[in-house]
Amino acid sequence: MSQTPPRPEEYGLFAPSRPAASLAEAYAYCRRVTRQSSSNFSYAFRLLSKDRHNALCATYAFCRFMDDITDQPDTLMDAPRRPDCAPETAPHTRAETLAWLLKLWREELDYCYNQRPRHPISQALADAIQRFPIQRQHLAGIIDGVEMDLHRTRYQTFDELRDYCYHVASLVGLICIEIFGYRNPHTPDYAMNLGLALQLTNILRDVGEDARRGRIYLPAEDLAACGYSEQELCAGVYNEAFVRLMNFEQERARAYYRQATATLADEDRRSLAAAEAMHFIYRRLLDEITARKFQVFGRHIRLSNWCKIRLALYAWWRGRFGW
Repeated sequence: MSQTPPRPEEYGLFAPSRPAASLAEAYAYCRRVTRQSSSNFSYAFRLLSKDRHNALCATYAFCRFMDDITDQPDTLMDAPRRPDCAPETAPHTRAETLAWLLKLWREELDYCYNQRPRHPISQALADAIQRFPIQRQHLAGIIDGVEMDLHRTRYQTFDELRDYCYHVASLVGLICIEIFGYRNPHTPDYAMNLGLALQLTNILRDVGEDARRGRIYLPAEDLAACGYSEQELCAGVYNEAFVRLMNFEQERARAYYRQATATLADEDRRSLAAAEAMHFIYRRLLDEITARKFQVFGRHIRLSNWCKIRLALYAWWRGRFGW
């Protein structure tokens, strides 16, 4: 099988209506999406058994695909319409088109749970749903979170940002622990806290890129408190106020990492080794962002592959031997 992923239009990017030829091909598609889109997550997923690895790749591909939909450029207006979408009801603006696509994927969730998926990602996800207790409301909530990006580009308070992070990250964590398996009733708290920490780390890493796209996730109340303006952020101004702002935000992310650690039960440490690998990798990424004094307006700050492999192995070792 070719290592080059099929073009999105081959599998109905604009209308989920063509499943893969087989379940194996659907999972292979999801694994390629994961490998090519997220090196951080792919290293953690390697710690899993085949069934769990496949289910996590299906989940990641679903999340990645929803996110990619909202990132489509204006050329999306040239996309072919679904045959069952009448001209008078077809979306006419970019926002309408993207909202329409997300609506189709909400419908696709019903097909997943009815075992009638129409896309390779949902085809793999439907199988994962049969193997693991993945709740529909969590998958639907992720779409709700992604749709927030269609309607808002600013957050006034951290409570608003936290709600967004919960939908796009903590819900993913709640799905993941069902795939990993757990016994302690407090483990969902671990998943929610870790999801918030990971998403806040992503926001700090991508703050420059997001600003260039017209999005500011850092709360306006924090910018004001640190004496840094939205105009300066969009212009990529690096000064003492910016460092003060970023230092405040990284401390908030670290608080969630600490809360995640405090809610990880010993009896679940082994089954959650992959989650802990993501924990260690992203926390080290946050360390690197901080060590570079938040120089995030240029190239992405990344960890080396060797560093990620070492942290993933450390998570596996701790999970197995408790050391």
